[in-house]
Amino acid sequence: MTAEILIVKQAYTGKVLAKLQMHDSAQVDSMLSTAQALHKGDCLPAHERIRVLQKLAELVANEHEEFSRLIANEGGKPIRDARVEVTRAVDGIRIAIAEIQNIKGEEILMDRSAAGAGREAFTIMEPIGVVVAVSAFNHPLNLAIHQAIPAIATGCPVIIKPAAVTPLCCLRLAELAEEAGLPKGWMQVALTNRENSEKLVTDPRVGFFSFIGSAKVGWYLKSKLAPGTRCALEHGGVAPLIFDQYKDEEGFVNGVVKASMYHSGQVCVSVQRVYVPEGRDGEMAQKIADIASKQVVGDAISEDSDLGPLILPKETDRIEAWVGEAINEGATLITGGKRINEVSYEPTVLLNPSKSSKVSTQEIFGPVVCVYGYKDINSAIEDANSLDVSFQSAVFSDDVSLAMDVAKKLEASAVMINDYTTFRVDWMPFAGRKHSGYGIGGIGYSMKDMLEHKMLVIKS
Repeated sequence: MTAEILIVKQAYTGKVLAKLQMHDSAQVDSMLSTAQALHKGDCLPAHERIRVLQKLAELVANEHEEFSRLIANEGGKPIRDARVEVTRAVDGIRIAIAEIQNIKGEEILMDRSAAGAGREAFTIMEPIGVVVAVSAFNHPLNLAIHQAIPAIATGCPVIIKPAAVTPLCCLRLAELAEEAGLPKGWMQVALTNRENSEKLVTDPRVGFFSFIGSAKVGWYLKSKLAPGTRCALEHGGVAPLIFDQYKDEEGFVNGVVKASMYHSGQVCVSVQRVYVPEGRDGEMAQKIADIASKQVVGDAISEDSDLGPLILPKETDRIEAWVGEAINEGATLITGGKRINEVSYEPTVLLNPSKSSKVSTQEIFGPVVCVYGYKDINSAIEDANSLDVSFQSAVFSDDVSLAMDVAKKLEASAVMINDYTTFRVDWMPFAGRKHSGYGIGGIGYSMKDMLEHKMLVIKS
């Protein structure tokens, strides 16, 4: 039987970057057997994990520009932003190294009652087992770092399935991990179709499943997991930002454009809904549009591009349809609203779309931001909280008391005060609520998920 071929294309031009053989069902089974055997054997000692990760950080840093260009070419992220991703990736490895020292149990006080008297107890931490990670396209290197490196740091063998459109960064990372001294089999990359991806994820040999991608796929795979398999799911949101009053409006507007248009909006916490007091909504939408319309859209590998392409032509089709629907349902188009080519769409600002339009209720994942007027702050909060997705939110106000009150009322895993929903550092907890996710991401938090407590009780 002829192996399936995965063709990886340059995101803007469509030029073929690589042709890769995909793994079949038997190869998936072999990967799982290899990983399970490593887990049941001797765990890599902490000093060895530290040494490997230190060397890996050095090797990735040495290929900083090569990784940046790979991200821009296969994923379509503008080269300037791609360089930031590589820097974050190197830092992420170093965060994991620092977190290894926190892998420790605790003493349990046993003589709090007569039943426990005469005993001593303490917990130790053990690797949970085989980790399987399914990753997304939008940060092809940094997501691999966030999913695979915590596994290595905790002593878990990991099999990572990158997005089909962006596998090259992940494959190179795995090569460098072996070059850094990671024994063969501890980090495997699976290039699988949908059927074999499901086989990989749902196998009973999997101890932990890490997923970054769409809610539909994530919740489906969770429902199919073998009994006992733990998981963490990171999906998307329809990120709201509530504007009250803020002295640096120029800075605010520039920030909104960056936070909504970064990577052409293909970010799970991209600013999508901006709530502004009635009477100022049109003015604010125009100010945002004035900056957004000046963004340069082009090939991500170009130093001049502010926005790169959308990941696939079908996404351009979808965004075009959603924007058209919103306009037909009463939204005012302030700027944009047209496709540029097969994979590019104009930076778009919509004013007061219907609350039922797709641009108001579903994750756009494109270069579109919506501005809404509100009568009072509580109605803005109600609208911000109205969806079944909830990730990061934001409020801008010079009134600290009001901002804190709004932050407490927003249903979100994180609320940024006078900052944007896109803010993140890689050691903070990062998670979606409601349909937006399950469990907590962030490198140190993922490492905790990949460890199990074992209690030892000694009777004297």
